[in-house]
Amino acid sequence: MSRVKTFKFLGLILAVVLILVGILPIVRGDTLTNDTLATSIILILLGIAYIIISRKPEWTKAVFFFEGIVIGVSGYMILAVPYNFGFLIIGFIIVLIAILAYLMKLPPSILKFFYR
Repeated sequence: MSRVKTFKFLGLILAVVLILVGILPIVRGDTLTNDTLATSIILILLGIAYIIISRKPEWTKAVFFFEGIVIGVSGYMILAVPYNFGFLIIGFIIVLIAILAYLMKLPPSILKFFYR
């Protein structure tokens, strides 16, 4: 197998592991706290996002934008202070990067990840 195919395969395995780790507390019947719920939501959506991006590279900017919104909103709404503000800021930065990628205002070294 070529190096790119091996890298994509390992990435897909990582995405499946992220989804499984996100679902695990619910399946085990653990007590769902706000921290567990926020972590599960973020891990599951990151796994799904990677699978989408690996299959449809042209959707990278849209998925990145959506992930920024989900991380910011779920972190802010579910987690306690000061963590909620941290996740809100991280989500805002991800959304800002996605918007700048749409506008092609990022350096070429970063834009290569959005335009393949």
